[in-house]
Formats: sequence, structure tokens, C-alpha cells
Amino acid sequence: MATVRAGLIQMALKADTGESPETIRDRMNEAHLPLIDEAGAKGVQVLCLQEVFNQPYFCPSQDVKWYGAAEKVPDGPTVKLMQDYAKKHSMVIVVPIYEEDITGVYYNTAAVIDADGSYLGKYRKSHIPQVAGFYEKFFFKPGNSGWPMFQTAYCKLGVYICYDRHFPEGWRALALSGAEYIVNPSATVAGLSQYLWKLEQPASAVANGCYIGAVNRVGTEAPWNIGKFYGSSYVVNPRGEFLVEASEDKDELVVADMDMDMVREVRNLWQFFRDRRPEAYEPLTAI
Repeated sequence: MATVRAGLIQMALKADTGESPETIRDRMNEAHLPLIDEAGAKGVQVLCLQEVFNQPYFCPSQDVKWYGAAEKVPDGPTVKLMQDYAKKHSMVIVVPIYEEDITGVYYNTAAVIDADGSYLGKYRKSHIPQVAGFYEKFFFKPGNSGWPMFQTAYCKLGVYICYDRHFPEGWRALALSGAEYIVNPSATVAGLSQYLWKLEQPASAVANGCYIGAVNRVGTEAPWNIGKFYGSSYVVNPRGEFLVEASEDKDELVVADMDMDMVREVRNLWQFFRDRRPEAYEPLTAI
């Protein structure tokens, strides 16, 4: 049996939003390091952090100040720091940050670092919401990275970010590209989404015969106070069963062991890939 140990870290903001983006970045990076070390001590092999993990969720504002939070990927300070920690613990780390491509072009991005500290690539969030309190189009350009599958030291890994999770097409594209474990770093607050949080991703795991790790931040963030980030990070298996679930309100590392043989077992039993009819779906892309 091939087992991979997954870890997710959820955390509240550890800085004042009145501080500079650079100061907030440094505080949040520092706050994560003890939990990353804890993950290493517990033998975590694939670790994922929350969406834009080292900044507030600044999208309730439309303040150009937050453009200063964007970093280069992979050449910025945060990815370099996480490469050191990945190598230190022989651990794959998914690092979701605000990325500057060129001045004026910014993405909501996750860098993927392999267990030897090497940079494997990035996924850029594809679906960008624009509703009251979530003015993401002000900050993020829709991603152009496609649906990359990352062959890591331990598993075939895919990344989908927050609002992406509402769109089944990306889950399927990642699974068809070979992903066995897909992570969804998020920043989502209480309301309708809390019900969907425990519905959509287990269903997507079943539909695609893969493990899914969903990680959400905790707490409230002034001055916007758009609601409570409710944590509840979890890992589900290809049958949609919960392996571990975090609290709604605490900084926390959760760890789950994934039996990777179950991916093949479930895909062979539930032949959703075989029974797809892509030739019949073409009208969907024309709407």
C-alpha cells in the first residue's frame, strides 16, 4: 500500500491591516514557520497553506496599496523561504501567494515546491469572482496556466484555488491530467458557502476518483469585517469520506494519511472516465 501523509495549515491574520504589505508578509511568514516545522516533525509529505496565506484577504477593499503585496514567483522572498523549509523537511509545499507578473498584471497563484526544495511550477487561479465584498477582479487577472499536474516526490498533485471549486470542469481537467491529490486553498466566510464547503469538494472527489485537501483561513479581518472565516479545513478520500477536519476558529495543522492505491481502486470501480462522452459536450463550450 502506497501511503502519502497530507497536511493543511489554517491560520488567522497575525498583523494589522494598517501596516505595510511587506510587514504583514514577514509577520505571517514567521507565524507559519512553527506549524511547518510541526508538520515536518509529524512526517507530513505534502503540505498546503491557505489562499494568499501571508496577507489579509484584502479583496473587500479596492485599495491600490495591496498591489504592494504581490511578489515574483519563483524569485520572490516567500517562495525562496519555503524552498528552504521544503528541503529541510523533505516535504512538498504548496505556497499560495499574490503574484506580480509585470507591473500592473497580478495573479492569485500557488507555487509548488518539491521535497528537495526545487520549484516545480505554478497554478494561477482561473475563475475570479466579482460580487459585493469580493472585488477580486480589481486585484487578480484570470489565470493562464491551464490545468498543470505536478509530479512531486510523493504523488501526482493538482491545485485549484477557492472560487475555482464551484466549477466542475477544472477538477475533471486536473484528474484527467493524472492528479491523484488536488488541494484547494481558500479564503471563504460564513454564509451559503459554509454549507457548500462540505458538499462540493467531497462530491468532486467522488466524481474524479481522487483525494482533495481543502484549507480555509480563520477569524475576522478588520476593517472590512465581511464575515467570519470558518476554517474547517479537511481531507477527503476518493469515496468522499472525511479523513480529518479542523476546527472553525483555531490556528491548526491537520494531518491525514492517504492510501494512494484507493485512487486506482475507485477509478476502476466507478468508470466515470471511461463513460465520459466528450464528443457530446461540445455545445456546452459554445454557450
